[in-house]
Amino acid sequence: MVGEMGMHVRGSRRTWGAGGVGRRFDPDRRCASILLAAALVALPALSLAAEPVAGKAAAAPLQFRITEGQIQNAFYQHGDIAAHLLLSSGLQPRILVAFPAGNSGAGVWFEPTAKPVQWTLDKLQGQHRTVDGRAWNGIEAEATVTADRLVVKDAVLSSIRVLRDYQLEQHYPAEVAAAPQLSSHSVHWQRQRLDGAPGYAIALSTDNGSFVREEGRIVLRPDRAGAAIHLRIAASTGEPPLTPLAHLLNAQAQPDARSQDVLRFLSYRQKFLAGSWRFDTYFGRDTLMSLRLLMPVLQPEAIDAGIGSVLARLSPEGEVAHEEGIGEFAVLQHLKDGGKPSDAPIYDYTMIDGNYMLAPVAAAWLLDDARGRADARAFLAGSVDGRHRGDALVRNLLFVADRSMAFARQPVYPNLIALKPGKPVGQWRDSNEGIGRGRYPYDVNVVWVPAALHAIGRFLDAGLLDAYTTPAQRERLHAAVVGVGVWESKAPALFDVRLDAQQAAGQVRAYATQVGVGDTAALASLDGKALAFPAISLDAQGHPVPVMHTDVGFELLFGTPGAATLDRLVGDVVRPFPAGLMTGVGMVVANPAYADREVWPRFGNQAYHGTVVWSWQQAVMAAGLKRQLARDDLPPATRSLLGKAQTGLWQAICAASAVRNSELWSWTHADGRYRVEPFGAEGAHEDESNAAQLWSTVYLALPPPAGIACH
Repeated sequence: MVGEMGMHVRGSRRTWGAGGVGRRFDPDRRCASILLAAALVALPALSLAAEPVAGKAAAAPLQFRITEGQIQNAFYQHGDIAAHLLLSSGLQPRILVAFPAGNSGAGVWFEPTAKPVQWTLDKLQGQHRTVDGRAWNGIEAEATVTADRLVVKDAVLSSIRVLRDYQLEQHYPAEVAAAPQLSSHSVHWQRQRLDGAPGYAIALSTDNGSFVREEGRIVLRPDRAGAAIHLRIAASTGEPPLTPLAHLLNAQAQPDARSQDVLRFLSYRQKFLAGSWRFDTYFGRDTLMSLRLLMPVLQPEAIDAGIGSVLARLSPEGEVAHEEGIGEFAVLQHLKDGGKPSDAPIYDYTMIDGNYMLAPVAAAWLLDDARGRADARAFLAGSVDGRHRGDALVRNLLFVADRSMAFARQPVYPNLIALKPGKPVGQWRDSNEGIGRGRYPYDVNVVWVPAALHAIGRFLDAGLLDAYTTPAQRERLHAAVVGVGVWESKAPALFDVRLDAQQAAGQVRAYATQVGVGDTAALASLDGKALAFPAISLDAQGHPVPVMHTDVGFELLFGTPGAATLDRLVGDVVRPFPAGLMTGVGMVVANPAYADREVWPRFGNQAYHGTVVWSWQQAVMAAGLKRQLARDDLPPATRSLLGKAQTGLWQAICAASAVRNSELWSWTHADGRYRVEPFGAEGAHEDESNAAQLWSTVYLALPPPAGIACH
């Protein structure tokens, strides 16, 4: 099944050319582009042209496709145009176009169908329009759909965050509603942004079907029963375009065309996008972790742009912004909060992990990498929001130093770094159940704070902060660095989970029965011994939440644990699930087998951060194992364990290589085997994954170890 899925995905991914995919429009029929123009004729002062346009770059557009389950994804980037077209087949069809410009989009959702609908996408090209003298950029696509009838449920044109909420909760703000303009062969929606800026449009037209109103609903039918309906899809946005990075990868990047395509689509001078379609804008944590893992193969221009984008969005106190609200989402929020239609960006500082990632990632570039070190002073002297980048970096370092002092003075759990009051999330497992309803995350307290303090010390030693700090500020930073030993010696013990041999085996047997997987290999891996592993978090009372997790990979990538600690951390996660985290299709990011039974369903394989596989978490573990194996101070037994773990992990990575660029995936289990299940393919899944995810491209800097070939 894994092999079949891999062939299916690879077979459907292609560079578009004259050949196209699927059935073409009959040139003897009425041209769908004429129908589209007719549909838009009533729009004021509008001109419409497909690429190429005079004055535009002559370089070929970036075009690629990815199919996952019943979702076809087509990506297009050229000059001012960047768009992601998504077509969902099955019983819940939809058409969605996401634009990195303004994190905007337009989508048409259809009512559930009695029989599965099947889309076939043909050619796609860029589209430039002028509306009231202002530029709109988008795409046109030709497709066919097999359906007796399609009933339009609604169309949503706005910020991707509005479309995201509609996909999940089926509602959107009334003020962004768009009225359909209907003719017999076309329907279109267009609206300005709420503040009067250029907005969004989507149009559907057909040359062998008709759109009619039936009981207040718009219905699309073929002219001939059983015929596939030809559709032309056009969508555009007036949001300001982003500028693709001209120099992105160096010659050391792995020759993985799909990963390179995805990374190019998500990389811009202004920022890196977290993922498409659902996160088509800046996310601080995603940017930092992707930069760290991709650093060896990125051009300096790209790394500078990424770190600079994080520094530009720091809070006045020095916190790293998690996400930005831009475009119409910002307009909506400003109207709600103050009644003024402003599009000034709104930054979300709920997440706490990014605050402590910035220093070690910046140090990896400005201190450890010869390219970054050579220009470190020039980089810090560069401008961000009218001030030096060095000033912004120091603001973050002082924030970290101040927050670390309480635990260094008195190492008790209330002095650890907690989620913000009233917030159920705060690190990368940012769903409500992500850290088991805990308050003190493992990764932040055991890995990120010590890593940040070490980085601060190294910046001070290098003298890079002298131009941006006062003597008193340097003293504050030095005082915090002194406390790193307390963090490293005391914090991990607070997260210890320990079970005797009988308890561990009993939990694994019961859990395996509950979720319907085998337990023979898992029990054998326990070998009748007691078990100890770090909790995913501490609850509000300081009790460990006994869920095994992949966040120990951060320790391998950023820390220097002793041999005994390595033996325990690595030995735990590489055990077969459900004793550990390894399955035949990847390493699940959480395993609740050792928790109370009432916790089990909250971490199922339908949960966003449950027993599912996240591509970038495997990459973190792979990079961490490689880093630890490069050490020369480990005993042979530990090195042997690390080597076996590396081999087993890469075998799992390669087994699911067809979905490696996805955000995450789930699994099914039958006949003793695990099989990949695209996340979002089943109604039970609580969300859907992105087909293009920034931190899933990091394998471009991670070649498989010798003897392992991924295809």
